[in-house]
Amino acid sequence: MFFHFSAPGLGGGFVGVDVFFVISGFLIGGILWQELTQTGRLSLSHFYLRRFRRLAPAFVAMAVVTSVFAALILLPFEFRAFGKSLIAATVYLANVQFWREAGYFDTEADSKILLHTWSLSVEEQFYLAVPILMLALRHRPALLRGMLWLVFVTSTIACVALTPRWPSATFFLFPFRAWELLAGVLLAVEGQRRGWKWSFHPALSWVGIALLAGSIALVRAGDGFPGIQALFPVLGTALLIANGRQDNPVNRTLSARGPVFVGLISYSLYLWHWPVFTLSHYYREEYSGAVEAAAWMALAAVLAVLSWRYVELPFRRGRRISFPIALAGVGAASAVLLAIGAAAYLTDGAPARFRAETRVHIAASADFLQDTSRCTWRDTGPLAGLEVCEIGPEGAAPRVLIWGDSHLRAFMEGLALAAQETGTPGLLIWNAGCPPVFGVTKVETATTPAEDRACTTANATMLAALPDLAGIERVLLIGRWSYYATGTGTGRDAENRIEIAPQPGSGLEGADGQAALMDAALRATVNTLRQHFNAVHVLRQVPEIPFYDSRTIARRLARGDAPDRTEAALSVPRTTVLDRVAQAEVPLISMDSERKITLIDSWPELCDADRCGVMKAGQALYFDNNHLTNTGARALRHLFTPFLSADTAPRTEAVAAP
Repeated sequence: MFFHFSAPGLGGGFVGVDVFFVISGFLIGGILWQELTQTGRLSLSHFYLRRFRRLAPAFVAMAVVTSVFAALILLPFEFRAFGKSLIAATVYLANVQFWREAGYFDTEADSKILLHTWSLSVEEQFYLAVPILMLALRHRPALLRGMLWLVFVTSTIACVALTPRWPSATFFLFPFRAWELLAGVLLAVEGQRRGWKWSFHPALSWVGIALLAGSIALVRAGDGFPGIQALFPVLGTALLIANGRQDNPVNRTLSARGPVFVGLISYSLYLWHWPVFTLSHYYREEYSGAVEAAAWMALAAVLAVLSWRYVELPFRRGRRISFPIALAGVGAASAVLLAIGAAAYLTDGAPARFRAETRVHIAASADFLQDTSRCTWRDTGPLAGLEVCEIGPEGAAPRVLIWGDSHLRAFMEGLALAAQETGTPGLLIWNAGCPPVFGVTKVETATTPAEDRACTTANATMLAALPDLAGIERVLLIGRWSYYATGTGTGRDAENRIEIAPQPGSGLEGADGQAALMDAALRATVNTLRQHFNAVHVLRQVPEIPFYDSRTIARRLARGDAPDRTEAALSVPRTTVLDRVAQAEVPLISMDSERKITLIDSWPELCDADRCGVMKAGQALYFDNNHLTNTGARALRHLFTPFLSADTAPRTEAVAAP
């Protein structure tokens, strides 16, 4: 909770989930093993009755209350996504859903109200598998122990080995997290077998608490977690548990009334803190300061205490609740939650809740994800390792190649429609935040080191593939050129930074500054492409509207802000845009005048003589401050007709030097 509310010094506070997994495995695994060894059998009905009574009531209460507030304030596409996540969480598949959503254009975390349920799904998937395994091998305890150890070792190795390549999968999916729960299970099993008194040397407790404190202070989210970093909080927790009865200052502190009470309410606190954080942050945009953040944390704590006292305890102590009654109750409650989720999903987020002027920007906020049904990751051939999207007539050999960053992805639907209209088959290859030029590397604050390395690898693959792209006649480059030349975003994403550096041996090492490096890299890239294709086209990036974001504007209007308060974010003076692109467009204008490239200009469609803006014919054509919506891409598709049809007639407006 303190980590999510941005308390200082707790950058690794999310390892609380790893601590939870070990404790859960120790407690639940110990109960199962004890029952198995003492009675020779397992009662799955009694086990799942305990699980229902422990987990379901508080979860249902949180989900129902959260659904009410989600319906009141979330935008339609967000409420639709909430409905989908509510369904997934109810059937314990939230971790799978959030894994599938992870990516560059993933929904913002502050609108994923049920994101925290991923860990509950992992836990319940574990407790579907382990009791069944124990039951199947109940007469062969040695084999059962061997299987538990084998799965533990396999899961650990897989997590550590695959995190650098598939960090989202290893973070969210059960097979890569099973070892953390099994660490607790095996600790309980071996402790019971060996008759441990759970009291050893005081140093174990000190090492355990040091590992936890170090993890909370030093571990960072990113492509290195869980991986080997997760070993430290897991080992620290295991050491604290193993030495839990030893009389030392660490254990006396953890056994005090305050920490014990936090433990009692911990499940409800986990359930409630994230919806309080996300909904409050969503509505407020930013907290006024530490005092407000503390007030919201206090609200989460109060809700947790109420949930523990009036929801958790009555159901856990209710002795008359039999397994059939519990099963029926859980089934009925689940049906209600599934109905709420289905209603939110099937009504497309109930857009009728909002006024017409709000729905303009709501439509833009929901109009960004493209149809990727014709996109595949190539396993073989010159483009192996790249995601390639086909456009134009199916089955025909590609005649054009379009290479770019997320701006290409934003134009995808317009390009696909134009390719169909002109009958031109082509290939789209895009990599978000990755300049489509050869000979450089990049480091970006908005991406992970793995994504930065993937950019370098993808561009190297493109360069190596050029001689083998037979039949392709023309190439089009699309990118956010001003971002790469200046090294910063603008307006609402001004904090984003990207550093471009020359690769050794690229011939670009002498460039003085990032703008000069991008100038040289663009010229060198065009020269290389001209050796393999008949023509090179480049799209002049769409004008950046610094402070526009469809989601933010829609949220402000939805909560009652006056429309005139949002006007300033909808357009910007043309001179401001010209100043922003001045350095980036020097090589483009130069190469266009030299007829080395054909520069395609989007500005006549998005600017008048004085201003550039997001609105056209009553529609918002932008998703955020630098990406068009699908509607905007389709509206501008005619810009690409000359490129697709090999018509190089003069443009309607010459691009002048800033």
